Amino acid sequence: MSFNFCSFSSGSSGNCYLIKSDTTALLVDAGISGKKILEGLSATQTPQEQVKGILVTHEHIDHVKSLRVLSKKLPDTHTYANRGTWTQIGDTVPAAQQKTFITREEFVIGDIRVKPFPISHDAAEPVGFSLFAAEKQITIVTDTGCITDEIFDEIKQADLLALEANHDENMLKVGRYPWNVKQRILGRTGHLSNVSAGECLCRLMDECCSKPRRVLLAHLSRENNFPEMAYQTIKNVLEESEHYLGSQLQLTTMMKDEISMIYTV
Repeated sequence: MSFNFCSFSSGSSGNCYLIKSDTTALLVDAGISGKKILEGLSATQTPQEQVKGILVTHEHIDHVKSLRVLSKKLPDTHTYANRGTWTQIGDTVPAAQQKTFITREEFVIGDIRVKPFPISHDAAEPVGFSLFAAEKQITIVTDTGCITDEIFDEIKQADLLALEANHDENMLKVGRYPWNVKQRILGRTGHLSNVSAGECLCRLMDECCSKPRRVLLAHLSRENNFPEMAYQTIKNVLEESEHYLGSQLQLTTMMKDEISMIYTV
């Protein structure tokens, strides 16, 4: 059985990821237009009727923008969120299409096992997701101001990891954002910087270096980062700790407003 990942868009302006097995397709977040999401399904040759669920990480608009549209376009698809998130977005999805999960408790959709786990972000009850099929693991960690030990335990066995590299700290500090917004982004419930993402990968290589993995850098800021900087900064952080890209660690930056290639794990 194949197990695949594709990004329809990843960045501060909107996020949506596709995870699919041979029989089940799931969307993680719906923060871009419904039109673009349906185009992504078509481009990846994913029949709409194969989409069994939309998993919601948290209620911010760059993650939930098109839930209302998709509930109409995909009437047989359920949307999954925890109780805290439903308190914020409950009126966007018909009650009959709502499913509530409990953070940290696994559940199954089709032939994909899903585990939501808490992340550190300024939302009601934000989560990341680990998804399992074909004895493989895909984990998505974005919108977190830090990597807690619990998050690290979730990601250390991932075959494919979508990891936030939101901003360059110097660009953010000298940029045009108001000081309170800068403080929010830099805080423990904000967003992960390039350097912090690199330090997380160093720890992964130190503790779990025998496991080959692909890391996709996600949720880059439009204002305070760019793909080449995120990639090179993280590569530099790794090399300073004598960790090198190669067969054990492959690194790719996901583009904003672009459908990525399909990654098979």
